[in-house]
Amino acid sequence: MNQLIGQILTQDVVNTYGVTIVPAGTRITSDIVELLLNHKIDPTSVRTEPARSETDRTAESCGAMVRESVAVSKPLFEWVRMTGEIPVMEFRKQILPAVQEAADHPNIFQLFEAVKARHDYTYEHNIGVGVLATMIGRWLKISEPELTVLSLAGMLHDIGNVRIPPEILDKPGKLTKEEYDLVKKHTVYGYELLKDQKGLHPRIALAALQHHEREDGKGYPLGITKEKIDYFSSIVAVADIFHAMSSKRPYHDPVPFYEIIAQMKAGQFGKLNPHIVSVFIQNITNKIIGQQVVLTDDSVGVVVYRNPHDEEHPLVQVDGRFIDLTRERDIQIKEIIIS
Repeated sequence: MNQLIGQILTQDVVNTYGVTIVPAGTRITSDIVELLLNHKIDPTSVRTEPARSETDRTAESCGAMVRESVAVSKPLFEWVRMTGEIPVMEFRKQILPAVQEAADHPNIFQLFEAVKARHDYTYEHNIGVGVLATMIGRWLKISEPELTVLSLAGMLHDIGNVRIPPEILDKPGKLTKEEYDLVKKHTVYGYELLKDQKGLHPRIALAALQHHEREDGKGYPLGITKEKIDYFSSIVAVADIFHAMSSKRPYHDPVPFYEIIAQMKAGQFGKLNPHIVSVFIQNITNKIIGQQVVLTDDSVGVVVYRNPHDEEHPLVQVDGRFIDLTRERDIQIKEIIIS
């Protein structure tokens, strides 16, 4: 079995109950081999390939793709700021293919790390939400033609920010009421920029307008309820929240993913589409099985089981013992170790 160490899984490994044990794209370690044996899976039966840097889509290559997309997008968004015109073909040809390819990265935790905004939030957020919305759309089995619309909707959802002064967008402290009211207008500004643009589907403009609306009518700018919120707008809303909370902002550090998930489930960001949230959480928590994690007590372990009734509190193996996070409520997952 030692020959498997360092190999890359090419398919998800599932147990007899159909639960993903180790996701595709994972590099096999001795801990992974032990995990497979614990689930009575013969490690030699799994499908792998050599870890070849020239063919393997590593976190570094995914990150480079995202960074390049951000760099290419900057002059395009600046063009919109200066002229009010949307360079549709440039967005389609220069950015859309990379966004859709990044969204297909086999290790979603590498992907999450790659799309986090760190230095230039305004531009990094547009690309990050485009990638995450595309990923969610695939999980929801949206057709490829519609997925292109959704990808563009994610990339352009905040385009109205070109009309907001940068000193307000990048303000490190709390916004005044007047500043916050102005920031909220980015949804309307975005809709106005996109609604009559040739070559763009009307749902793209709707996503710009509606991605801060909530199903209970407590969102903005119009306070509409779920019947009037476009499905793509609801997908972009989930991607927008996850990316914003997991990124470094002028006024907050990245929030651990388990905490974001818990807050989504608790409705702390407002009432989101429950089906989209459920599919999003299920896919993330399915993929966490087999991942090395750091807990809030600084111990390091491997996730070995996901409780389907309490997804953000899995069973973690640490130094030969098992910690059930559904019982040990004072311990959480602080960080996922990216291999």
